[in-house]
Amino acid sequence: MWRQDPTSAAAPRGKPTRTALAWALEGLVVAHLSMSRITQALGVAWDTADTAVLDEGRRPVISDDTRFDGVKVLGVDEHVWRHTRRGDRYVTVIIDLTPVRDGTGTARLLDMVEGRSKAAFKTWLAGRDKTRRDQVEVVAMDGFTGFKTAAVEEIPHVTAVMDPFHVVHLAADALDECRQRTQQDIFGRRDRARDPLYASPRTLHTGADRLTDPQKARLAEVFADERHVAVEVTWSVYRRMIAAYRDPDRAVGRATMSALIDSLARGVPAGLAEIARLGRTLDKRAEDVLAFFDPPGTSNGPTEAINGRLEHLRGITSGCRNLTHYIARSLLEAGGFTQHLHP
Repeated sequence: MWRQDPTSAAAPRGKPTRTALAWALEGLVVAHLSMSRITQALGVAWDTADTAVLDEGRRPVISDDTRFDGVKVLGVDEHVWRHTRRGDRYVTVIIDLTPVRDGTGTARLLDMVEGRSKAAFKTWLAGRDKTRRDQVEVVAMDGFTGFKTAAVEEIPHVTAVMDPFHVVHLAADALDECRQRTQQDIFGRRDRARDPLYASPRTLHTGADRLTDPQKARLAEVFADERHVAVEVTWSVYRRMIAAYRDPDRAVGRATMSALIDSLARGVPAGLAEIARLGRTLDKRAEDVLAFFDPPGTSNGPTEAINGRLEHLRGITSGCRNLTHYIARSLLEAGGFTQHLHP
């Protein structure tokens, strides 16, 4: 009895052929197709395609422990993986920023763990062997102190860098809160269209070197009112912070930021509660803020970019209820799988 060996066409007991799986993986990762679209094209059930495709993807990426090799710069951030009232909506994403710092490639998603706490990140770090922990030099993060504490406890020699986006965000929040408080103090209500402060938020958040003539006139009108002096002072702090980050000379930018932090830490006049709170935060994290200016410089911006890709993925999948499935899809989406497809 003559029999044909089909293992070259499909895996043992597998339903989709190897060609079909290769097409599905490329469609999933490169073309960003939904699993429903893939099942329609393959003519199989959703569960059949999902199981086969993810199993095929786990082999070169998810199950490959070597993806943790050579990681010297980490980015860490929180991510909302589902919008529900039940269960933990957050995960901690860990990003490899080494290629970005070294100029050899793009950032990639290393892993994703449930929760957004010190314990979540610390447990993940502890799960890496000592050799891999010792090779990590920098961890870029937002203002959450839990991430820093976890990093320092597990990797004592590591340099923590507070990302510029989050530092500026703190100053922007202080500016918004000051503007809203000033509005309430003057009128006892929120902004209205005819109020000078109503049309100013976007203008206040624009860098001084990028203001148009109409925006400059609008700011002059706002600052001409002595009742808005707190807003003007807070805006000047925000402007100095942006100038420090935009300075092409990192040494000069560092000096500007250091002087700003020192001035806010030495004491802020009464009536500037938002600046006082900002000063306490910056003084507490001064070392992490200034570490950004030390060469070669590390930003958590690529981490935010990958977060955006994961938000898009969640839209493609129309939401996920299974975290294991979501992590697998996320690693295929942003874990460098394209390099395996197109080496």
